[in-house]
Amino acid sequence: MNPEEQVAGTSTQVKILVPGSQSMVSLLGERDELLKLVEAAFDSHILVRGNEITITGVEAETERVARLFEELIELIERGQQLTPSSVGKTIDMIKEDDVRPSEVLTDVLLTSRGRSIAPQTVGQKGYVDALRRSTLVFAIGPAGTGKTYLAVATAVRALQAREVSRIILTRPAVEAGEKLGFLPGTLYEKIDPYLRPLYDALYEMIDPDSFPRLVERGTIEIAPLAFMRGRTLNNSFIILDEAQNTSPEQMKMFLTRLGFGSRAVVNGDITQVDLPPGQRSGLIVVEEILQEIEGLEFVHLGARDVVRHKIVQDIVEAYRRYGEQRDGEAGSTRP
Repeated sequence: MNPEEQVAGTSTQVKILVPGSQSMVSLLGERDELLKLVEAAFDSHILVRGNEITITGVEAETERVARLFEELIELIERGQQLTPSSVGKTIDMIKEDDVRPSEVLTDVLLTSRGRSIAPQTVGQKGYVDALRRSTLVFAIGPAGTGKTYLAVATAVRALQAREVSRIILTRPAVEAGEKLGFLPGTLYEKIDPYLRPLYDALYEMIDPDSFPRLVERGTIEIAPLAFMRGRTLNNSFIILDEAQNTSPEQMKMFLTRLGFGSRAVVNGDITQVDLPPGQRSGLIVVEEILQEIEGLEFVHLGARDVVRHKIVQDIVEAYRRYGEQRDGEAGSTRP
């Protein structure tokens, strides 16, 4: 790439030469579908002739668009296939963050069945970095931000690399409450629906034929939080999911299970607490208690880190604004 700039009044023109080894279809998409996404996202004029891209507009905007194309070319050179989704995420990062999207989207945690699992947002990249360097990580954020999925991918990779000897996944079955006894089947059959999201994530990352054997040998254990009491968990990668539904006592019980050679991840969404009215969430309390302890990190994810349908981001953001408005109104009415 050889950007050349020509400034005429308030308008700036930037030219980017795409390397001859690069396919323009890979960069711009079939029938220019990817190019149209870029044009719709920025207030600048983009002209493509052969392998030369000319961007015209105000200086700040043309610089962003030029940086975007440089990052898209870098993604292709690193073996990434551009899609409307990946281009959209790259655009968001270029617009809002001082980061290199190519460094975020190619930070592969795990490759499973020919598919790479990597962070998709800046927030997720920070989460992945925390998972790599810290013994204990708390991830707090709304649904769809990859809290559980990325933690499970990290655990599977650690198991494959023999950094740990087993994976333990747990979550409270608070939603069942007193109704648990009325459900048909054995205890495991009753709690299975509450552990199903953890199974789903594992099925995507572990060979289906070997998964039952790993469970049978205890290399992978999925159990309700109550089963953790009284245990010391050594050489394990432990994930506590839906931690917003733990009491402060349950949270303390879980954290003190951590043994030698083990790592733990605690995930939850503090806006979806299902505990009885008046009972504080252990996930909220723990941040007040453990902030100053070395070796653990708190990671907060938000609507921008939701990797589901775009409408889910909008829904999460709308609920956030509504919650803040309600909290503000409640505060204004207090004496």
